[in-house]
Amino acid sequence: MKSSLLAALTVALVTATAAGAADAKVDFAKDVLPILDKHCVKCHGADKQKGGLRLDTKDAAMKGGKAGKAIIVGDAAKSELHKRVILPKTDDDRMPNEGEPLSKSQADILKNWINQGAGWPAGVAIKSGATPAAKGPPLAANFKPTTAETKAIAALAAKGIEVRPVALNVPWTMLNLRLLGTNVTDATLAQLKDVKSLTDLNLATTKITDAGLASLANLTNLTRLHLEQTAVTDAGMRHLARLRNLTYLNLFGTQVSDAGLGELKDMKFLRSLYVWQSKVTTNGVNSIKQVLPTVEVATGWNLADLPKAPEPPAKKDEKKK
Repeated sequence: MKSSLLAALTVALVTATAAGAADAKVDFAKDVLPILDKHCVKCHGADKQKGGLRLDTKDAAMKGGKAGKAIIVGDAAKSELHKRVILPKTDDDRMPNEGEPLSKSQADILKNWINQGAGWPAGVAIKSGATPAAKGPPLAANFKPTTAETKAIAALAAKGIEVRPVALNVPWTMLNLRLLGTNVTDATLAQLKDVKSLTDLNLATTKITDAGLASLANLTNLTRLHLEQTAVTDAGMRHLARLRNLTYLNLFGTQVSDAGLGELKDMKFLRSLYVWQSKVTTNGVNSIKQVLPTVEVATGWNLADLPKAPEPPAKKDEKKK
């Protein structure tokens, strides 16, 4: 009896939680407009209408295109707009068909917006580029490498590690250590501490640890950092707290949790954060987006985060006749 009651309560709790998330009110100006502006109106706006569809005004969006109505008010499951944005990346009908697919959170915003009535304030039209582009980090225009950096780069080159310029006639550099894999250790990172020109560093699949990341603390010009499939944890994130110019951080397959994301709260330029198969939860994602609302957090599909249906009570053996 108790197990049945517990199962019923669990189902009710999961249902209530899911319903609460779905009922969260979507704000068109804050939530929907930036998505349509950034990902849709380039191909479905005043200048260009793929498939005869415009999504820059309410009337045009509700009218639809050659494929029919893009938005069925109150029913996202039947709306072409929602059906297209959740198609696999390899599907030719996916929207947007250029660039990266929408994140799950973005697709959910559109779904909830449609299900809630697709509210669109009167007179609001979207002009391509209406959402101001986020300013990048203020890297020094007159940066010049120090003697210590020049020596460090030469020493790395002697070991077959090449620090390359990101473009012609600029002082900024990049380094990809991914191909060296487990040959890259904390000792390798110690040799980078004077290479202050580094803006792009790839350490994916290497053998670095949290302790090694301390060598990166003064590389404050870094804008892109790959740490996927390494052994870094929340402790390593504390060493990265000073890298406030980061715009891209990949933590796929690491042991970083919600606590580690808290160390990123001052990275106001962070735009892309990957946490697939890490220990980050939905709560952690929501928390970081509270302080960094412009960051897009890619979580992938993590079945462990989905609520599990309660197991049915074991059947009692039938009495022998």
